[in-house]
Amino acid sequence: MVRIRTIILLPLTLLIVFGAFAGELAEGSRLFHQHCASCHGEDRTGTVAPPLFPLFLKKYSDQKLAKIIKEGLPATQMPAFPNLTDQQIQAIVKYIKTPVKVSWSEDRIIKSIQINKDAPTKKLPVRNIKNIVAVVERGHQKVWIMEETEILDKFDFKNVHGGLKFSPSGWKVYVPSRDGWIGRYDIDKGRFFGKVRACVYLRNISLDRSGKKLLVSCWLPKSIVILDAESFKPKKVIKQDGLISAIYELWSDDKAIFSYRDKAVIGFLDTKSLKINYKKIKEPYEDFFIDPFEKYVVGTSRRGSLLTVYDINGDKEIFSYPIKGMPHLASATFWYRKGKFYFATPHIGKPYITVWQMYNWKFNKKVNIQGNGFFVRTHPTTPYLWTDNGKDKVVLVDKNSYLVKTLDTIKGKRVIHTEFSGDGNLAYVSLYNKDGALLIYDSITLKLVKNIPASIPIGKYNIINKSRKYAPYLLGKDVFMEKCWGCHHQTQEAFAPSFKWIVNHRSKDLIISHIMNPEATYKQLGYERNAMPNLNLSQYELEAIVSYMMEFKDAKDNTIH
Repeated sequence: MVRIRTIILLPLTLLIVFGAFAGELAEGSRLFHQHCASCHGEDRTGTVAPPLFPLFLKKYSDQKLAKIIKEGLPATQMPAFPNLTDQQIQAIVKYIKTPVKVSWSEDRIIKSIQINKDAPTKKLPVRNIKNIVAVVERGHQKVWIMEETEILDKFDFKNVHGGLKFSPSGWKVYVPSRDGWIGRYDIDKGRFFGKVRACVYLRNISLDRSGKKLLVSCWLPKSIVILDAESFKPKKVIKQDGLISAIYELWSDDKAIFSYRDKAVIGFLDTKSLKINYKKIKEPYEDFFIDPFEKYVVGTSRRGSLLTVYDINGDKEIFSYPIKGMPHLASATFWYRKGKFYFATPHIGKPYITVWQMYNWKFNKKVNIQGNGFFVRTHPTTPYLWTDNGKDKVVLVDKNSYLVKTLDTIKGKRVIHTEFSGDGNLAYVSLYNKDGALLIYDSITLKLVKNIPASIPIGKYNIINKSRKYAPYLLGKDVFMEKCWGCHHQTQEAFAPSFKWIVNHRSKDLIISHIMNPEATYKQLGYERNAMPNLNLSQYELEAIVSYMMEFKDAKDNTIH
């Protein structure tokens, strides 16, 4: 008899519990639509306020959300709701934390487009577009447009996170937010052009090499959205069945590459036909980068224990190395020294960066930075790797000796992310605090040039340092300093003709032939004897130096060199 009662009572108890929960959800839905939907959207996808889904709210406890609803958020448009009871607020919290199927159609993308047709234009005093730096000030939800130490303009962009991209010319900047909005600022017109909502939760954006297509990787809904970069109108929405880590364009081909956090697959998107070719790999690449010459993908995973190199042309993984602590490969940096190419990466949760040799792939060195770093950057102008370790000093690692020293900032502030001007003369360092700052250093003398107050400044973006187009160029400057500087100058005649003269008077093919075999070409160039040594450059050294030289073609005197 007792066992029978238990069997009968258990379903009744479950029905009561589920009934109460369903009733609370229904009440939460009613209250949400009454008080919240006007800003957060009828379907919780957000309008003037962010989306409200578990994916966005997982970092908030129920108690924290209840406090926000009750008291509001100062300095935002989130009002307080003191008249709601604790029970009503709890019902809203339960409702917004329930999973929901998210859809976002091409029609909704089109309806979201907002173009500022009548916005006034202004002429910004830009001296060199390649030295423009876009700065994300997350605390005030603004983006700054800077050149050297001066702020030329600022504009608002809600929920700005980072990941800005420049058009190939550098005159347009595309700004994404996590909740799917993408805005564009036209530097040549000095105005915010407009924005579009590509999806509900966005991972990153990229541009194809023509600059005409905007490529958007999305988690909600799972998709790749391809937009016209000028009009923002959708060209194609490609549904996905995995969470995309990121999508990056190739500059050398009409392709883009993406990987998944939860699938052992790499996707190759043809940016002309918009078709995708999928390739299987051993484990997911939760984070990855494409090497500067676009021959390899270097990837890793939080759940894995390997750093892996995938040969794009060979269609196979060619190298793997056991690691501890997931490398933050999207924040890796590259340089050249004594005939070899290197990259360095921080490791999430670990007090070191690692240095790796590229192309004859191998682990090189682990460098202790005495704290958990998140970014590492360099430039041919500086002898250091500039990294952070969660503290109030910039950590500088000598690229030759790997000796470590620190650069003082402001006591008690948190250093995060260094970026350089296009010419490398200035280093921009963020102090990641509400009452933080953007510190600008002379990258050679390490002297502080300017301190600009800022609220949670994060990423800094420059077309030279953040465009795949210029990755070989930067390495080429390193090659120039080691191999060519004794005879050539970039813009002035020295012992030999300047790079500027050479690229404006000789074909690219002839330049390559003369570098590879000067004895066979000097007569063709009109010389009576050969004075050019055979440098015996590798494939990548040759590509780097030619890329560097070609930047002086038809160059004005203020072009970066």
